[in-house]
Amino acid sequence: MGNAYREAGVDIAAGDRFIDMIKPMVKSTFRPEVLTDLGGFGGLFGIDKNKYTEPVLVSGTDGVGTKLKIAFMMDKHDTIGIDLVAMCVNDIVVSGAEPLFFLDYFATGKLSPEKATEVMKGIVEGCKQAGCALIGGETAEMPGMYSEGEYDLAGFVVGIAEKSKIIDGKTMRPGDMIVGLESSGLHSNGFSLARKIVFENLEMKPTDRAVELNQPIGEALLTPTRIYVKPVLKLLQHFDIRALAHITGGGITENLPRVLPEGCQAKIRKGSWPVPPIFPFLQKYGKVEEEEMYRDFNMGIGMIAVVPYHQTEAFLSMAPWEGEKAHLLGEIVEGPNQVVYV
Repeated sequence: MGNAYREAGVDIAAGDRFIDMIKPMVKSTFRPEVLTDLGGFGGLFGIDKNKYTEPVLVSGTDGVGTKLKIAFMMDKHDTIGIDLVAMCVNDIVVSGAEPLFFLDYFATGKLSPEKATEVMKGIVEGCKQAGCALIGGETAEMPGMYSEGEYDLAGFVVGIAEKSKIIDGKTMRPGDMIVGLESSGLHSNGFSLARKIVFENLEMKPTDRAVELNQPIGEALLTPTRIYVKPVLKLLQHFDIRALAHITGGGITENLPRVLPEGCQAKIRKGSWPVPPIFPFLQKYGKVEEEEMYRDFNMGIGMIAVVPYHQTEAFLSMAPWEGEKAHLLGEIVEGPNQVVYV
């Protein structure tokens, strides 16, 4: 058999070996609605007609940005897939949608089945945390497109929501309260700035221990993004949540206004939640203005819910039962659609 394609940099056999290595873990994410096995040209997924009156499909796509660079530096690849799933599923759950299935795109210059399998472990774990099935994906080997040992990731998710229960912020009104669910750290945003501060300004190595963080800086930066799907869907069963906002790039400053209706302003009280030490560390050594910190990073809050005043206390009490640490951040007042910090 000829090997011209392999000599050009593409090893089909390695790709086949990779598929064989990941089949069992991928199948572990399957839901009863999955109608196809791995290896087809498309993944089929059925919808339970008895569960929805007017089903609406909700889709999302994202990547993990330059957080990948930290995984390359540490040669640790088993958690970055969690970030990939998180960035997609957290985006669609804010509409009240349950994630159904996920697809991934993995591109690299030269495929290492072992390294790619480590990445897949994280994707599988993320899908399990979100309750969605990994029903397909694409592995692309493209010589000359990526530096040696590097790869890129993209994710795609499809979820479902009952049309009458879609959350869009339209029922929000002044007097509603703003509750935040804690993040696990930087999540997957702000890494271009974080890397500049840590590896250029401070000239640190990933294994260097930062006194303020009580752990190696690389571990702090690579902490996986929190997946809020299951707790949020559970909370939606008990509370009249007016709006949800996934706090990603742009921080609270730019993401919360995306769900504010006309005439509603978000008043956020600084100091009403604990800010993880990674943020003051970056602010101090990067000499970053406080206003920019709140725009570039999540500052310790990964998901925001707007709830009626009379349900606030119960919401704060129930969140820990769902594994979340919740804090009352502020309230909705009359005014232009923006966030005001007090």
